[in-house]
Amino acid sequence: MNEFGGMSSDELRDLYRELILDHARKPRHFGKLESATHSAEGINPLCGDKLRLYLQVDAAGNIRDAAFEGSGCAISVASASLLTDSIIGLHERDALAKFEDVTSSLTASAGDVQRSIKLGKLRALEGVRQFPARVKCATLAWHALRSAINQQATPARTE
Repeated sequence: MNEFGGMSSDELRDLYRELILDHARKPRHFGKLESATHSAEGINPLCGDKLRLYLQVDAAGNIRDAAFEGSGCAISVASASLLTDSIIGLHERDALAKFEDVTSSLTASAGDVQRSIKLGKLRALEGVRQFPARVKCATLAWHALRSAINQQATPARTE
């Protein structure tokens, strides 16, 4: 079981607040990635969150670097920061699996324990389920990740 597997809901809620605030105030990998081979825009028209995710992917499909720029609410920025932290070094297929795990854990009515266990510190994002209107904020960067990997030209949307 991972580091958050045995946490109570109150402990998870506190961790959620702490991680979201930390990553929102000091986002990791923020800025344009000049060496990007893939990128995608993400837009959440309901609240105005907008970002661009950059990936540097090598010929074997490994994500060597990632960054993002844009503006949005604390949850959107924190989620993008956590995303970039978690995908550097992964193969594209593993990053897409992480996309599935994160978005499923945020949209499922009852948390899938196996998915939660695999999320590690990303499990803190599950706290957003208590605020259904904010789930789209938390998943925006993840939809942009899928679009970037699939090299889709149209902006990723949470609608």
